Amino acid sequence: MRTINVSEITETLKEMCIEANHFLTPDMENALKDACESEKSPLGKQVLCQLQDNLRIAGEDMIPICQDTGMAVIFMEIGQDVHFEGGNLTDAINEGVRRGYVDGYLRKSVVGDPLIRENTKDNTPAIIHYDIVPGDQVKITVAPKGFGSENMSRVFMLKPADGIEGVKEAILTAVKDAGPNACPPMVVGVGIGGTFEKCAILAKKALTRPVNEHSEIPYVKDLEEELLATIQKTGIGPGGLGGTTTALAVNINTYPTHIAGLPVAVNICCHVNRHSVRIL
Repeated sequence: MRTINVSEITETLKEMCIEANHFLTPDMENALKDACESEKSPLGKQVLCQLQDNLRIAGEDMIPICQDTGMAVIFMEIGQDVHFEGGNLTDAINEGVRRGYVDGYLRKSVVGDPLIRENTKDNTPAIIHYDIVPGDQVKITVAPKGFGSENMSRVFMLKPADGIEGVKEAILTAVKDAGPNACPPMVVGVGIGGTFEKCAILAKKALTRPVNEHSEIPYVKDLEEELLATIQKTGIGPGGLGGTTTALAVNINTYPTHIAGLPVAVNICCHVNRHSVRIL
């Protein structure tokens, strides 16, 4: 049994919230650089180069990559041999988010009630997903999610008879409907299977997978590649201004489901697709 004081979780979350809002992961940086070099449209190439300039300025001057610093989504993969002490884990996570957004001078975008809409002034509470896994480590993934792209996400409750073609159509429908509103080039996270809520979590988690890595399931890998190629042909392009780079990746997660259902969730993220990962 390994003991971790929750104060370590708080401090780690604070650092990760600030890091994720100022720096992209190397895979995202490389994907944007490659897109800038391969984009066929002059205007699209200009947009992609400006996005790279924005990333450079954000890192050098320590200002957020985007003015929408997102709602903090936290994935906690907790080893079953870990014991937490020093307080409540959920409270510690939210305290880390609070400190990250307040001390890091990040925009506070969370309202305490979805209808009354009074700002909580510290970007809490976070959206927290817990998963108990073997071992004595804790893997933390912080993914600040801006709502320009979040609002473009969809859940489709398909019939089993719709099959893989129905899945493709649903994903392409979501991307086309999103158009410029999702701040392309986008990363398309997809969850297939499970239940209404499970497929949405699968799609959200898919966004945190490096964009240069495919699913280990052969047919899913093929589907990711096919859909990315099809999405590029939509012509939406960087910034929605036309071009050959509408998406940087399509990441798909699957899960067993009921004989009567085929749930599909499409969680779209903008070109910054922010996330930070640490293991304690």
